Amino acid sequence: MFELFDAVDALIASRSPLPPPAERKRLRQAHGLTLDEVAAALQVRRATVSGWEAGKTEPRPPERDAYARMLKQLAQLYPANAPVLPEDTAIPEAPAVAAAPAPSAVEPARARTAPTGPAAEPANTALRPAAPAAVPRPAVATRPTSRRPAAKKAAPAATPAGGAETRFENGPLAVVDVADGQVLAYCVGGLVLDVPAKSLPALVEWTLREGRLGQPKLSGSGKDADPLIVLTEAACEHYGLPVTLTKEERLAGRIPERHKVIKQLTRAGWQLTKRGFGPWARIYRPAQGAERSCVQLCIPSWDALDTRYWADAAQLPPADLARLLGTYAARVMTPRGSTAVTGLELMTALHPPTRASEPDATGRRHSEHNPGSLGKDPVDCAPCEAPDGHPLLADLPRFHQRTPAEVLVEEAYDWARPLTDAECLRPHLVGIDVNMAFAAGANGLMVGLGAPTHVKNPVFDPKLPGSWLVDLSHVDLSRVKLAKQWTDLDASLLPSPFTPKGEHPEGPAWYATPTVAYAVELGYDVTPIEAWVRYDNGRYLDGWYNRLRDAYLATMADLGVHADMPPADFLAAMDGYRQCDPQLAVVVSAIKATVKGGIGKLRERPRGEGWKPGQPWRALARPTWRPDIRAAVISRTRINMHRKIVKHAAFTGQYPVAVLSDCAVYASDGPSPLDFLPYRDGKPLPGGFKLGVNPGLVKWEGTQSVLWGEGVREQFNAPELNLARYIKDGTVTDQDSGE
Repeated sequence: MFELFDAVDALIASRSPLPPPAERKRLRQAHGLTLDEVAAALQVRRATVSGWEAGKTEPRPPERDAYARMLKQLAQLYPANAPVLPEDTAIPEAPAVAAAPAPSAVEPARARTAPTGPAAEPANTALRPAAPAAVPRPAVATRPTSRRPAAKKAAPAATPAGGAETRFENGPLAVVDVADGQVLAYCVGGLVLDVPAKSLPALVEWTLREGRLGQPKLSGSGKDADPLIVLTEAACEHYGLPVTLTKEERLAGRIPERHKVIKQLTRAGWQLTKRGFGPWARIYRPAQGAERSCVQLCIPSWDALDTRYWADAAQLPPADLARLLGTYAARVMTPRGSTAVTGLELMTALHPPTRASEPDATGRRHSEHNPGSLGKDPVDCAPCEAPDGHPLLADLPRFHQRTPAEVLVEEAYDWARPLTDAECLRPHLVGIDVNMAFAAGANGLMVGLGAPTHVKNPVFDPKLPGSWLVDLSHVDLSRVKLAKQWTDLDASLLPSPFTPKGEHPEGPAWYATPTVAYAVELGYDVTPIEAWVRYDNGRYLDGWYNRLRDAYLATMADLGVHADMPPADFLAAMDGYRQCDPQLAVVVSAIKATVKGGIGKLRERPRGEGWKPGQPWRALARPTWRPDIRAAVISRTRINMHRKIVKHAAFTGQYPVAVLSDCAVYASDGPSPLDFLPYRDGKPLPGGFKLGVNPGLVKWEGTQSVLWGEGVREQFNAPELNLARYIKDGTVTDQDSGE
């Protein structure tokens, strides 16, 4: 009987009455709620709530009932006849004062600033019934002369659910600059604070005691992000630091320990991590219980912001740099170093290694393993997963070249072939690039959480993460199974899915689970010889993927590129989107670099540590040093690309002429991807390439002429030069071509 009651309740919930889409948006804004806050409360994506408000989609159970409940309560608070100011009405600025107004006269924390830039959510501008008129809260003052310039750009749209906490009300970071002898801290949202600190130790103290900087933890069992202070060149000079590093200091990655500023920190009781005082320095005191005392410094003039990912961010004015880094911090996390370091740290922040236990018999809690995490202790990889020079391989003869039957080689594609006669008659070469390809490869992927187990003659299990020694040379790409039907293909025009160079395997070799599973998917039996498998496994990267996906999509939406756009509209929106807001375009670049760099860090190699082959290096002490997870993500990414290539070839008879990682190049009769991608009534080939902004979909990478491609290959006498490397702008150098 109770099951019937539950079924009836579910049926009622599935038809929970909802107001029209425009009213849903009005009610949310009337209460000062952001899309991110509603999405977090309902445990859906930001874009999902946006779709409900636009009328593009409708919520389904169980979210529908909760959404309806929220709207019903808001409707009682804000009747339809309540006046609402236009969305672009900014809250007027108030002069800074030393004392804050009475609590009853101020809006909640989320309404204290009025973002004005394209990355901002609409301010809380509704006139609330049964409440006094909103009085804008002055800029938070650490001294009576704090200020907020009226012309500064906006704070990022994404904020933690529930609004900023009071202890972090000035945002996650500040850019410290010196102008006319006055030290100023530029925070997100245009807030500028006076900084009284006259030395670097005093600046650290001010940041922790008065700055109100930081970011709430991303996981219930995690830790709040430490405040980040970015020092401009003028600030470096003011605090006694060099503006740039010498060649020796750049190679060492730090200034000498005898430097006077380091001595000042030491005398004040502050410590540095083992990496010392470099472009990203962490200054701390040992934790007192749960109380952390740690500040991170970023010094752009020391090349802290790699121009490959951050473009010219280091040259931006302080307020603009605060906005750029603040947007990244709000949507990804407060930077902890390079984009690669931050990508790795994000994994741990979302899945902390430990959590507090339930109270024991005495009522005390203790630290215990957090299920689904990698734990706090590193685990050894399998010998086949170990890179050259790893301690597990110390007994190998010097200069021994490991064979495919000895080492796991799962890398991204770098494959090309000569054009056929028919392709040479086509005028164009068109490149398409998979959005966030490695993020898409991580989505839903089962990875090992613990140490591997060695198994002889195992039965292959596609759901079991691990490394498998198996012979896949019998897989014939000229005849494969697609949708349970055998299909004939021209194997000479296809890369092998089993090797990065696209070469057909010649015998037993080590592969990650997704690669072997694809051989089975293509219709072939596999018989592993041995394997290293991980019975303790889970979808460790799902939260990481979701966080980065949402950051990417939200920022692209701010630049005018939205999900579910028709193909032609998407291509038009992508054309010049970076010029809409160059700073947000840099954030997009940094988000993508966070994905690739984070995956790469899972198998970090020794760097400048006086290391010798056979000796351990620093990264091996991390629980996140996991070459098996890196291999699984890259394997799945490569297989995803090959699957689309095969389905495209089977349906159209078109084959790629080059593939480089997430970019594929096709000969085409026209210059646009729409000239060779099959669309019918606006719908793409199922399982094939689809134009769109979402991770896993493709965008236009570049178009060159077939004559250009043939000319470049002839110039460098390289018939199989990978044209995907140069398709974007057509520029080829001797260094690029390997000459």
